[in-house]
Amino acid sequence: MVVTLTQGEVAAEHAAIVAEFVKYARLPGFRPGRAPAAMVQRQFAKQIDEDLKQKITAKAYQDGLKESKLDVLNVIDLQNGDIKTGADATITVTLDVRPAFELPGYNGIAVTIAPIEPTAAEVDAAIDEMRAQNAKFEPSQGPAKKGDYIKLAYEGTLNGKPLAELVGDDKKIYATVPQTWEEVEGENEGLIPGLGKHLAGVVPGDKKTVEATFPADFSAVPALAGKTATYAIDVQEIRIRALPALDEEFFKASQADNLDALKKRIEQELKSRKEYENTRAKRNQVTEALCAAVNIEVPASLLEDETQNVIRSIMAENMRRGVPEEAFEERKKELHDSAQKAAFTRVKTRLILAKIAEQEKVKVEERDIDAYIYRESFSTRERPDKIAKDLEKDKDRLRAVHQTIILDKTMDLIIANTKVTTAAPKKDTNS
Repeated sequence: MVVTLTQGEVAAEHAAIVAEFVKYARLPGFRPGRAPAAMVQRQFAKQIDEDLKQKITAKAYQDGLKESKLDVLNVIDLQNGDIKTGADATITVTLDVRPAFELPGYNGIAVTIAPIEPTAAEVDAAIDEMRAQNAKFEPSQGPAKKGDYIKLAYEGTLNGKPLAELVGDDKKIYATVPQTWEEVEGENEGLIPGLGKHLAGVVPGDKKTVEATFPADFSAVPALAGKTATYAIDVQEIRIRALPALDEEFFKASQADNLDALKKRIEQELKSRKEYENTRAKRNQVTEALCAAVNIEVPASLLEDETQNVIRSIMAENMRRGVPEEAFEERKKELHDSAQKAAFTRVKTRLILAKIAEQEKVKVEERDIDAYIYRESFSTRERPDKIAKDLEKDKDRLRAVHQTIILDKTMDLIIANTKVTTAAPKKDTNS
């Protein structure tokens, strides 16, 4: 957006600024407001020039928006050139604007959800999981079978050389340990890829040699990425998982009177979980439908801001799981590209929802803010009145909260008008 103010407009702004300085300037020999304008102008030339640049830039920007009627999202760059009296002033502003597009039909979007009634097999599986969480591990002489836990020692080599020399002291656990536990054929892989798959049939005292191939993108120890190492294993002990009996003690610990009561409670919990998953499924399907129906160029500044938000979220989650920070640097481009894809969908969805909200006249009401404050209070353990005061002080945060509420209410409005199909229930293999 290029805006030019004439020499006369610049002069008028300059005169107004000088007059303001004259009103409050204190110069020797003159009472405030009585000093000659020329003297004030010489004394405060630098400050007057700075104020002139600010005033002219602001006026040009506002005049430009008024004339162009652009729907601005972000100011990317601003060039104000040489602003001085006696000449026109040209201001160039680079903007990201809200893209223009036609709204697709958003009433009656077809969505498919899963049945919410739990099957008998799902209830039984949930009870088995509860029993597994309370299982005791008893010594066994083997042979080891799937689900058993093996206490063992291992020492690794690569091409005949000890891994300890390759991985370094801080990663020694990938090379040699005197004692660790490994689940036989477990679903969750341990430190050494595929180690648990080699343990079925062993008995205490066994010694065996196995191979483990590390993934090509193995970031924990880059020196092992894509390599196949050899491990000498010494089996020290076997423990089997002993599930607790479905008896009075188990029911009491599970806060149920009997098996039927426990099943009813689990059925309700599973039903609530399925309802929540269906809500997420509806949102995802509505998002996919809206994004597929609208072809727009997402503003670059919004896309990059959201990409950085996604990257920070991914890094925080992975670091909580123990992934070292240097691992992200090695996959920097891959991480950015992946985050950008997620960010593109998020930004595009917000732009579409914002336009629907405008058409449907979705507003933020006082009860919406109250609900947000109480949710935040529950999540952060802060007092609701403190959160409310903080919002009053932080106008940017308050605007962000308003935007989030409007987009959420708009999504809820669309979901309330979807055409819902419930998928056929899966066959219960135990029935």
